[in-house]
Amino acid sequence: MDSVPLNGEQSSLISREQNVVISRVSSPKSGGREIIIRSKSLISEDVDLEDGKVGKDREKSISGSRRLKVYNQALLSGLAYCISSCSMILVNKFVLSSYDFNAGIALMLYQNFVSVVVVSTLSWVGVISTELLTWRLIRVWLPVNIIFVGMLITSMFSLKYINVAMVTILKNVTNVMTALGEMYLFNKRHKSKVWAALFLMIISAVSGGITDLSFHAVGYTWQIINCFLTASYSLTLRRVMDTAKQATKSGNLNEFSMVLLNNVLSLPLGLLLVIAFNEVDYLSQTPLLRMPMFWLVITLSGFLGLSISFTSMWFLHQTSATTYSLVGSLNKIPLSVAGILLFKVPTSLENFVSILFGLLAGIFFANAKMMERS
Repeated sequence: MDSVPLNGEQSSLISREQNVVISRVSSPKSGGREIIIRSKSLISEDVDLEDGKVGKDREKSISGSRRLKVYNQALLSGLAYCISSCSMILVNKFVLSSYDFNAGIALMLYQNFVSVVVVSTLSWVGVISTELLTWRLIRVWLPVNIIFVGMLITSMFSLKYINVAMVTILKNVTNVMTALGEMYLFNKRHKSKVWAALFLMIISAVSGGITDLSFHAVGYTWQIINCFLTASYSLTLRRVMDTAKQATKSGNLNEFSMVLLNNVLSLPLGLLLVIAFNEVDYLSQTPLLRMPMFWLVITLSGFLGLSISFTSMWFLHQTSATTYSLVGSLNKIPLSVAGILLFKVPTSLENFVSILFGLLAGIFFANAKMMERS
């Protein structure tokens, strides 16, 4: 009798003969009669069922681990973005107020220099890719860069005089100016919920200023100018972007290239402003520049400024623009609380309610914009 293989060859034999296994048995007594034994491939079904169950379990395990990995990446990138953006403002406030550093333009210049060194190094070693800076690209980008430098400088000036929480609330005015600019320049129409949120932002900014115990007219003036320049930067960037892409060799302009372009162009302009605002005399006399800890802090602020660009790109890659916008609004809450506690800001119940109202208005605005996009 032919023996039926029962080891590893069994699965290959069963796969070729899935329905029937035929054994021919010859006997001299039966006159050569053939007995055909038909049997269902029960072993095959058992093996297939077991393999299928294991395969499904394996797929579920792989899918679950993949989802967990994506969730962890999104959580980690979101946390990194929040820490970077909060720390940048708090460190700048610490340098300008606690150290009483009176050269905001020079601080901006040094931070941008740190960014140029880091981005250029990363591009040189091949970690990131950046576009070659051509004169054609620089001419196109120069108006954007002038606004960019003005935005950074006015932010430094306002932060020196205003507490972090009120700076956060007053920045909501930027959204109002941007919405009006979009209507005028791009004929964009916003829904009623967006305008309602913007109206609440204006109320919170006005009430916050009225109840601010540490109100400083110069600081508020710089902040309003900063809101105008920030809105102008956003709107101008949108108009210039397509032309700037055409001015590059690859036809594209990524975030790293924009960071490098903005910071490189800001160096000569910032140097001229340091001289124009007579910060050179102050820098030559201040003892802060002879303190190693001060250099460590302002270098950290330069790295934090650059990390905002990197972490925001990472966070957007892991999630969506909607989540990014909402987290950005929610991020203002711990920033405001930290600013009040760390710098011992005198506040009243009315001012605290105004700040909270402004933060909630920001969240309502982010939600209204999400609904508008959908």
